Amino acid sequence: MTALEPILFCWSGGKDSAMALHTLLQQKTFQVAALLTTVTETYDRIAMHGVRRELLQRQAESIGLPLHEVLIPPQCVNPIYEARMEEALRIHLAQGVRTVAFGDIFLEDLRAYREKNLARVGMTALFPIWKRDTRELIRHFHEQRFRAIAACIDTKILDPSFAGRELDESFFRDLPPQVDPCGENGEFHTFVFDGPIFQSPIPIRTGEVVNRDGFVFCDLLPQPCSSPLQG
Repeated sequence: MTALEPILFCWSGGKDSAMALHTLLQQKTFQVAALLTTVTETYDRIAMHGVRRELLQRQAESIGLPLHEVLIPPQCVNPIYEARMEEALRIHLAQGVRTVAFGDIFLEDLRAYREKNLARVGMTALFPIWKRDTRELIRHFHEQRFRAIAACIDTKILDPSFAGRELDESFFRDLPPQVDPCGENGEFHTFVFDGPIFQSPIPIRTGEVVNRDGFVFCDLLPQPCSSPLQG
């Protein structure tokens, strides 16, 4: 039996990552070697999403994959980000990994940026859900019984009340027509706590909601209880 090609998965903890990973796992073409996530070191939270590091680690445990955290400073400038990412990538390259997968859907400039950075270290990019219709992806998200919560909202585009809401049918019904259903333009970021890629749900409850520089974050708190989500 031929061994599957190892691949590194760039994991944000959100729904696009979850759907891309699920797509990749179903294809059975690659062996996912690890999840790679950037974490803001001072705050111990997933970069951009603002989700606690402990919840990220619980996701990885439930998925059953090793987690490689890339620590970056707050307000990280590109040269530092790129240097720390390159250091992490070279570790996996030395272990025989040549491909890195992402959950991006249609942002051409972001794809080009990722491909350029990977090429610099001799790696290639893979985009499992690239150019998929985002409404179709959300239908698939619900059909597969994924569950997620909005952890971060861009208040220039969305009302702050969306922060902390579960991504159920009412969430998408209430989205303004100009907002992409997957938040691909940065309108909102999410945390996935249940779905087919997990061995068991990650119990969470919603905590404090804060506004920082035009972004509203809902703090998600890990829970020991059996109920996946508490208000």
